[in-house]
Formats: sequence, C-alpha cells, structure tokens
Amino acid sequence: MERITARNLTNEELFYGHKACGGCGESLAVRLAMKILGERTFASLPAGCMSAVSFIYPNMAFRTNAIITPFASTGAVAAGVAAGLQALGIKDTHSVGFAGDGGTADIGLQALSGAIDRGDQIIYFCNDNEAYMNTGIQKSGLTPFGTKTTTSPAGANLPGSTTMKKNMFEIVAAHDIAYAATASVGYLEDYMMKVEKAKSVKGTSYIHVLAPCPTGWGTPSEITISLAKEAVDCGLWYLAEYEDGEFKLNKNPKEFTPVESYVKKQGRFKHLKEAEIKVLEAARDKKWEKMRRNWVK
Repeated sequence: MERITARNLTNEELFYGHKACGGCGESLAVRLAMKILGERTFASLPAGCMSAVSFIYPNMAFRTNAIITPFASTGAVAAGVAAGLQALGIKDTHSVGFAGDGGTADIGLQALSGAIDRGDQIIYFCNDNEAYMNTGIQKSGLTPFGTKTTTSPAGANLPGSTTMKKNMFEIVAAHDIAYAATASVGYLEDYMMKVEKAKSVKGTSYIHVLAPCPTGWGTPSEITISLAKEAVDCGLWYLAEYEDGEFKLNKNPKEFTPVESYVKKQGRFKHLKEAEIKVLEAARDKKWEKMRRNWVK
C-alpha cells in the first residue's frame, strides 16, 4: 500500500463550503476521509456538528450523496444504504457513517453494535471531540475526567466530569470486528492510511479519530493540529489497530510529554488542580501498562 502524504493526496474536494467553526478538527477529519474514499461514497450523518454545518439550504458541503439520520441510527442507516446498493447491483462504492462521540458511545451504540454483529459492509467514523458540542457542550460517555461542560460543572465539590472516557475502541473490538483503529488529526498520515486500509476491508470497519473542538475545548483555532498531536504525545490518547483478532500499537512513546502542559492550554481544564492532574496521569499509566503488556509484540 502506497503511503499517503500531502504530496500525493488528491486535490479533489468532496467536502467543502461547510459552516464549521474555525479550526474544527472534525471537519478536517471528514474532509480527508472523503478524499481517500472518493466520489462513489454514500455518507450517513446523525444530528450533530457535521450535519448542522453541511446541510444548510440551499448549499450542501458534500459533493457526493449524503443523508441526515436519526441521532441514534447512524450504524443502521449506513447499513441500510449498503444493503440498498447491493440489492441494486451498484458496485465499487462505500457506505460510511460520520458520527460524534455522543452519537457513537451513547445514543448510537446499539445501532453500531448491530451493524458490526451483522458484518455490514460499512465504514463507521467516530469523530471524537469529547462532548456533545452541537447542542451546547454537554458531557458524553467519551468526555475525559476533569472536563468542565454544561452538565459537568467544575466547582468546590466537583472537578468537572467525574468519570473517565468510555473505552469505545476495545468495546468495538470485543465484537471481533473486521478492522478497527484509533487516530488523531495531529497525526494525519497515520489517519489517512487507516482510512485507506478500511476501504478494502470485507465487513464492518471502525475508525475512532480524536478531533479537537476549539469552541468546546476553549482553545485558539490555530492550535487544533498541535493539540491533537500533543494528546497522543502525552499519552492521553493513543494510535492503535485491531485486526485478525489482535491489537497493535502504532506509536509507543519512550517518554510522555507533560499532561499538565496539554490540559492547561484548554479552557475546559483550566480549573484542574495538581491532584486532579495526577488522577489523569495515573489512569494513563495504568492504561499504557496494559497496552504495552498485551499489544506490543
């Protein structure tokens, strides 16, 4: 497989003219995925940021076929599209779902689980900006510990969110899915190669990409990429794959950059005290000890 870089990536745009916020990591993830997947792609998007900014009459940001799904039904609609294409004998296409963290880990989990269980021929993207951003920055199952949101306020008695991120990658892998991967818009070549790999998978594939939201994270729009890279470098996010029943780490840092440096750049974490940062570090170290023990050959 030829390595995809900025030098050989197509200039053709299949997702453009959207109304997303400046520096939106999610819109970048969708734009690049569509470049890799090509014009014979049918996209299904639930209620969320990408459907809100892409389907504004009389304009549409997708140059291909795309549909807004019920919030809980991304996996089911994408599977239905794939079945319809097969029934009509339309070949060489991709049916993809682009959902957010809440639309994947919470309200959309049952539809995704069913699609994986059936082995439906779809590619499912979880664009993870770590909260329900489109509806006002509410906590989701993928919101990290200590995050201040409108439903996990930070104050004298609470540090913000009191739970850790739901382990969606391993939940999906537990279905023995054909292919699953984590990615970050901070490591774009890694992300694009995983999308390219998902194109050729027989059955369901899943890509979980970390995509910072300047509005919800309280960050300048120009640091989206560097922040997404730092999330990986400090160990609070990781790059991995699952295929043929095996996990594999794609990046295994010898040393982590400081967690404090990462969180203090973000308004949603400004309130965190040293003790709470240590909670994040302890959870990171426990997770990485397990991954290095079981996923590194």
